[in-house]
Amino acid sequence: MQNWIIDFRSDTVTKPTPGMQEAMQQAAIGDDVFGEDPSINALESKTAELFGMQAAIYCPSGTMTNQIAIKCHTQPGDEIICDENSHIYQYEGGGIAFNSLCSVKLLAGNFGRISAAQIEGAVQPDDVHRPISRLVSLENTSNRGGGSCYDFAEIQRIRAVCNKHQLALHLDGARLWNALIAKNESAIQYGQVFDSISVCLSKSLGCPVGSLLVGNHSFIKKARRIRKVFGGSMRQAGFLAAAGIYALDHHLERLKTDHSHAKRLESTLQILHFVKIVLPVETNIVIFELQDGLSAPALVNTLKERGILAYAIAPNRVRLVTHLDISSDMIDKTVEELNRIKYAAGH
Repeated sequence: MQNWIIDFRSDTVTKPTPGMQEAMQQAAIGDDVFGEDPSINALESKTAELFGMQAAIYCPSGTMTNQIAIKCHTQPGDEIICDENSHIYQYEGGGIAFNSLCSVKLLAGNFGRISAAQIEGAVQPDDVHRPISRLVSLENTSNRGGGSCYDFAEIQRIRAVCNKHQLALHLDGARLWNALIAKNESAIQYGQVFDSISVCLSKSLGCPVGSLLVGNHSFIKKARRIRKVFGGSMRQAGFLAAAGIYALDHHLERLKTDHSHAKRLESTLQILHFVKIVLPVETNIVIFELQDGLSAPALVNTLKERGILAYAIAPNRVRLVTHLDISSDMIDKTVEELNRIKYAAGH
């Protein structure tokens, strides 16, 4: 156990399981630009069917699927409405401005979740001085919100506001799989209310690469052209797609284990002397804030010395993410080490 490196930095750090590796080795492949990779075609069809939507497109990353969606839904000068902590705004390199030439209306949500009432109040009037409100983007689960999940009834109310104002509705569902398991919801429900959905395979589900964008036929046809412009077309990538098919078949229900591990970390952190608050834990992300005067990077270094990797998301906040490469024994070891830490102001 002393030789372990326990990596909580992200659920992107996982290695393919033996079963996934076998599926990758046995994958049928072809040229996807010509539409001839059977594994990619199967993954796209499987994902679209899962959401009850018409089509899907496979891309290298969730940033690409989000940015393609934004580009599809908007024209230069339009405005996107989203939470101020949204991944599309915080972590995609200014892609909204760079790729789509759009502005952003940022809303202060509740742990990364914005409401129908907030969106109603944010829609721009028909005024030549203002950008045109065109797209609402939600994130479920919310990364910076500590893995928080939307209430589906609120999403339906948001859909009604979008219909009223003729706004498109996109979902950054990088960790939607976690929300579906945590809330006992179905992908079909989401396919019925969103115009487009981005889902990631390389986070919660443990694949080495890949995300998918789902929507109707005309939307995905446009997305395929934009993917080409963005340089995201792949050739014999069926090996990667096979990992996605395996994950959808075998790794969804096991997310309950990740959520259980995160809850155990939450319980431990709530009683530690150096922790000020822990954001409510619903899924596999644990974010905690340190007592005043304490340094998150310093704590991260302390944990690293003990074989535990964490991520400082702010000067006073640390994030831990559970995933399929974190075992119960690793959680036991982490709890043990957290309880041993003597941490004081100035460190």
